[in-house]
Amino acid sequence: MPSLPIPMIVAILLAYLAILTLARRDRPWPFVLLILACAVQGTVISLNQHYGVTLFHTVQPVTATLIPPLAWIIFQVTAIRAFAPSRHLPHLLLPAFVAFCMAFAPQVLDIVIPSGFVAYGVALLIALKQGPGNLPLPRLESGERPGLIWRVIALALIASAFSDILILLDQVLGQGRLQAWIIGVFSSLILLVLGALCLSRSLESEPNEACPAAEPPPVMDLEQNRALIERLDHLVTSQTLFLDPGLTLNRLSRKLGVPAKLLSSTINQTTGENVSRYINAYRIEHACLQLEAGESVTSAMLNSGFNTKSNFNREFRRVKGHAPREWLATRAAVPD
Repeated sequence: MPSLPIPMIVAILLAYLAILTLARRDRPWPFVLLILACAVQGTVISLNQHYGVTLFHTVQPVTATLIPPLAWIIFQVTAIRAFAPSRHLPHLLLPAFVAFCMAFAPQVLDIVIPSGFVAYGVALLIALKQGPGNLPLPRLESGERPGLIWRVIALALIASAFSDILILLDQVLGQGRLQAWIIGVFSSLILLVLGALCLSRSLESEPNEACPAAEPPPVMDLEQNRALIERLDHLVTSQTLFLDPGLTLNRLSRKLGVPAKLLSSTINQTTGENVSRYINAYRIEHACLQLEAGESVTSAMLNSGFNTKSNFNREFRRVKGHAPREWLATRAAVPD
């Protein structure tokens, strides 16, 4: 009786999610590419390991090493800057190099493949360590979640390299008896995690939004920082930019005519908050006015630039010290 291995089940699930995402058009399209790459890899693993199709024995290392550079490119174009072929496409030389090694030096693949996963995982972690100012394209409404999700993706890439190390140890110590299980279970979990994370609404951004190349921000003194914050306060309040749930750091910086990193660092140095919390403070004050005017919590949330109740409640409690209904009750209890 025909059976489906775990990687094939994961591949079918990811392919379904990718098609559903394309049909709904509610996620940035580059993430669909990563989901499909994970689905293809699950299919290749199944055809090679479970069904014994020898052709896919040579294909599997190449399709595997397509995932790390693809994740890096998608991170760049959805979080930092617009797609540029000369900057991003050279990363696809990794699977090309693996194909070359597969043909002429297969003995080095046990080093090249895990090294590629680790290198891109570490590169992601280093880029994220630079702070929110290094992510100008995600929506500010998402707060710190895009950075957290990308950290998990980076760790998943590194964990995938660990599976290759386990396979190598099994070949040395156990004559490869556990190899099929390690590849099937471990790889399936990694692929499923990568695919599922790419569906998060927190990663929504405007990948086609122009973003200048990253440059070191100029050094500004205290007075210059305060002047910039005053300009920002006036811009945000006069144009009620905080009501836009799609607002990004890049859009703010373009309106002010300053680099995104400079704006982010100035907000942090002057207010002690990051850009997301700075904007959300305006949103919460607006939500309070809405609640006092008799609007429901949901209406106040949507009218103030928030899309999700979890983020709204978390930010409301951070700013006001209470949940929305509790805050409203305390206001009602205060005598005139």
